[in-house]
Amino acid sequence: MALGMSGVSLPSYQWMVFVDGENFTIRGQKVANDNSIALEEGKYYHKDTFLWFPRYDAHNNLYGGYLRCAPKPIRSIYYTSALGDDKSINKIENSLWELNFQPSVFKKTRQEKTAKGVDIALTKDILINAFLNNYDIAVLVAGDGDYIPVIEEIKRLGKVVYLAFFANYGLNEKLKLACDSFIDLSGYFIPQWKEYSSK
Repeated sequence: MALGMSGVSLPSYQWMVFVDGENFTIRGQKVANDNSIALEEGKYYHKDTFLWFPRYDAHNNLYGGYLRCAPKPIRSIYYTSALGDDKSINKIENSLWELNFQPSVFKKTRQEKTAKGVDIALTKDILINAFLNNYDIAVLVAGDGDYIPVIEEIKRLGKVVYLAFFANYGLNEKLKLACDSFIDLSGYFIPQWKEYSSK
């Protein structure tokens, strides 16, 4: 239990994070380009594969001003796809794991822009964990309208869904309206990457 401003005990809600990493990376690269940010490949970024916030990992509550819940999520899962052999895929999985994400990385061919398995795996996991009552709040980092039906089903189970994405970069407005609240990640992403890339 946490104490509110009045000293009254508040419930400590359990939460999980589900990141559509393909979608987030593609849009994040566009945000960076439009704001003259040079994304540096390394711990927080791998071109077209994964992207996150500098100096943050999956345990940091980037959404702290919005979420009144436990200090860190039960689990954060990052879904993406990558070209390459098993060794390359394992390297990406390890990079995400070191950021405290549970990695879910699918292998794709050069003909594929994205791997369909990403959307399917995220949808399956967010729904199953809701049915199993593993969280009170789901934070979905995505902008794709294909997630609307699963969001509606999760809400019918009494769960709260926060959508976190870039407001002006590929966000489906109906997805935003389907969720309980929206967090524009641009205000975190742009200053953090500007500071990190200028060091």
